[in-house]
Amino acid sequence: MNTQMSKNKIKSHKDVENIFHRAMIGVYESALRECRYNATRFIQMVQNHGGVESAKILLHTPGFQYGFTELWQCGCLRLTMEALVIQPQYAALFTQEEIEITRTRLEECGYFSNNES
Repeated sequence: MNTQMSKNKIKSHKDVENIFHRAMIGVYESALRECRYNATRFIQMVQNHGGVESAKILLHTPGFQYGFTELWQCGCLRLTMEALVIQPQYAALFTQEEIEITRTRLEECGYFSNNES
């Protein structure tokens, strides 16, 4: 019985990873469509490392990434990888530290106060 429950948990976690990966591709597509921002390096990273690993790499890179800044200037912080990471359905994919990094970046740019979320 425990083995079956364990398999379901792994499958469920993998499903969430796959959904997040597709959402990361959606971030790229939305940024291109809505802001005309072609995030070539971002999409290459997602294709090479997967959505979750790419997000973790970007979160552990100090400061604001170029793409984040571009989307902020466009008024579309909701299209950032950070806005995706803080969604409750993805919480199990990230550490508390990574979620805090995300919240801090978004707070510093007024994401929550502007009700953009």
